[in-house]
Amino acid sequence: MDPFRDFARSPNPTLGVEWEICLVDPQTRDLVPRAAEVIDEVTARNPDLHLEREFLQNTIELVTPVCRNTGEALRFLTDATEKVRAVAEEENLRLWASGGHPFSDFRKQPLSPKITYKEIINRTQYWGQQMLLWGIHCHIGIRHEDRVWPIINAVMTKYPHLLAISASSPGWDGLDTGYASNRTMLYQQLPTAGMPYQFQTWDEWVQFMRDQQTSGVINHTGSMHFDVRPAAKWGTIEVRISDATSNLRELAAIVALTHCLVVHYDRMIDEGKQLPTLQPWHVAENKWRGARYGMDALVITSRATDERWVTEELVDLVDSLQGVAADLGCVEELNLVLEILERGAGYQRQRRLFDVHRDWKPAVDLACDELTSLTWG
Repeated sequence: MDPFRDFARSPNPTLGVEWEICLVDPQTRDLVPRAAEVIDEVTARNPDLHLEREFLQNTIELVTPVCRNTGEALRFLTDATEKVRAVAEEENLRLWASGGHPFSDFRKQPLSPKITYKEIINRTQYWGQQMLLWGIHCHIGIRHEDRVWPIINAVMTKYPHLLAISASSPGWDGLDTGYASNRTMLYQQLPTAGMPYQFQTWDEWVQFMRDQQTSGVINHTGSMHFDVRPAAKWGTIEVRISDATSNLRELAAIVALTHCLVVHYDRMIDEGKQLPTLQPWHVAENKWRGARYGMDALVITSRATDERWVTEELVDLVDSLQGVAADLGCVEELNLVLEILERGAGYQRQRRLFDVHRDWKPAVDLACDELTSLTWG
């Protein structure tokens, strides 16, 4: 099997979700590098549960099996979260999730013992060392590799939409960065991360990956870490735009929106319709506006440079995807996007507390509390 060319086609629009959560000390609210021992204890009690060690020793990645829809994925994640929380609390630790920790010192957070992680740090130095960043990764099954890049290019036109409702990383090193998603700005500093190139065909992508192998790029990093990328081994498109949410309820909304978008664009191909695209400079500007302004972003919506408020876009997007959501069985979860618009995104809730207390610890407490209180189902 050619790992670059061969795409393991998925006959159905399946869904897989990866959600990164962390361990924090309930007194200091700082990150605690004890994920490995927590994972070992949880899996000893629950051998069928899939948990992954991540880049840093403070992080636990919850990984769903192949699912049909958001509800199925969230049932798994809800159960997994409860099992992890039980062990964490026995160790006097709290579970916390957001796009970035607002004050933890990246110099004091050890890496997980994996050779590719060490190679990334050795290669990227200062920028790689700052990756106290967490996200949501959604895998959606695709029938044929010829569909992959048209769909990815279309998904990139909705970059600020997926980012605005998930943005939850306003603080960094004790400062308010002024950004809704500082994670987005930091992560793109890695040489293999950021926006994908607008490939037109699967063959272009294959040649690109072979070039990366020949030049030694992916020998150091294991893969390309684009915001949206093909996962040929699984036959999926992996959407990695969103910050990690603090809670399962907002996670459900983001996963449902992501799943519906990809399936909607796949169906457009069936109907012989042209998928939307934006010029690369418009995509880049939208990414920045989403990261900077979040829910207050004025986004570019057409190749003619029309603009609209992202909140208005989201309301219409949820409405237009109702049919797809009904077919996938995730109408309830998709409609939770509207609830985020009413409540405010994670970065807004965190920033309001920081503005009052001039301290990020209450914002960390809030995220820990929301993981328990803002439940799904």
